[in-house]
Amino acid sequence: MSKQSVRIDKWLWAARFFKTRGLATEMVSGGHVQINGDRAKASRAVQVGDTLSIQREQELFIVTVTGLAEKRGSATIAQTLYQETAASVAARATQQQLRKLHAASAPAPERRPDKKARRQIIRFTRRDD
Repeated sequence: MSKQSVRIDKWLWAARFFKTRGLATEMVSGGHVQINGDRAKASRAVQVGDTLSIQREQELFIVTVTGLAEKRGSATIAQTLYQETAASVAARATQQQLRKLHAASAPAPERRPDKKARRQIIRFTRRDD
């Protein structure tokens, strides 16, 4: 492998998209990462200028590789390794807003149910009707 390319799992870990390299490898193998629109294996090399689509839980990142790193550094250095597209930033912001609205529409109860309420909940959920 030349110095102009780095394994995708190492790059994702160095760019701080995933906490561990093993998790990055697992996500790439699971199809959550695409390079230039193609599904990739963990050993696939990424180069400057490649476009990556990274699905992390409920968030979708679409980034262009601007730098390469094999070792994990500080967060400020990691942010210089990629440039996120404006459409990706906007889509993530709208998804975050929708999640906040959804959470606000179903507020958490003020307190935990007491013993009588728990028994009623259990009776209700275990009905065989």
